[in-house]
Amino acid sequence: MSPQPIEKETEKVLIVPIEEDKIETVKMSANLDKWHPKTDLGRKVKSRQITSMEDVLATGKPILEPEIVDMLLPDIESDLLMIGQSKGKFGGGSRRVFRQTQKKTKEGNKPKFSTYAVVGNKDGYVGLGFGKAKETVPAREKAVRKAKLSLIRVVRGSGSWADARTEPNSIPFTVIGKCGSVTVELKPAPKGTGLKAQKEIAKVLKLAGIQDIWSKIRGQSRNMINVVKALEDALNKLNSTKIQEKHIKQLSIITGPKKSEQKKE
Repeated sequence: MSPQPIEKETEKVLIVPIEEDKIETVKMSANLDKWHPKTDLGRKVKSRQITSMEDVLATGKPILEPEIVDMLLPDIESDLLMIGQSKGKFGGGSRRVFRQTQKKTKEGNKPKFSTYAVVGNKDGYVGLGFGKAKETVPAREKAVRKAKLSLIRVVRGSGSWADARTEPNSIPFTVIGKCGSVTVELKPAPKGTGLKAQKEIAKVLKLAGIQDIWSKIRGQSRNMINVVKALEDALNKLNSTKIQEKHIKQLSIITGPKKSEQKKE
């Protein structure tokens, strides 16, 4: 008898498009009562030896536990950036929170989801984080966690020549951030201008506490991941630029929260 051919079973993977309206918004707050710190910085925060985020960043040590941010900044807010795009005719799909990619294997298609999160208290603190996982919820949790661990202080001021106010409503000087072919330029604007920027850039600047700004994007702006990274580079340049003492008072420059908030802490 001749052996019969064995038919191989192929696994079929059905990819269902994500509906953003059905995604539940979960508040990413940790249960601080059950938190057991693993780092020296976390133990000092839990025992109230360190009571402000300014003291944490002044130590120069990296933040390795997101519960540190949850305890010191209880009013911190989070949001997801539109870095993905749904399928559409001639590439005209609408923007989505999750970016979906696939890997072709013998077992079938293996999809993965990635997203970008931003956290901030709208008063000088902001953080950005990228998360990727096989499902949407773990990807979102990774992104929010990384955003809290990468929290930075934002330098604000009133650098517009058209405004003589002393309120730090904008940035003190023009900065340019770059990632790949994308460059993001931020310029100070007078009071009442608003956030004249792309929607995702405006989300980040709003959570950072900036009220008025001019911005311009050059390069392949369709790649939103590079746009967000270029914006992050521009915000870091605000901190790394050396400023003379005479300009600090002249441009009403503050780093991080306002003095009134620091006294409350």
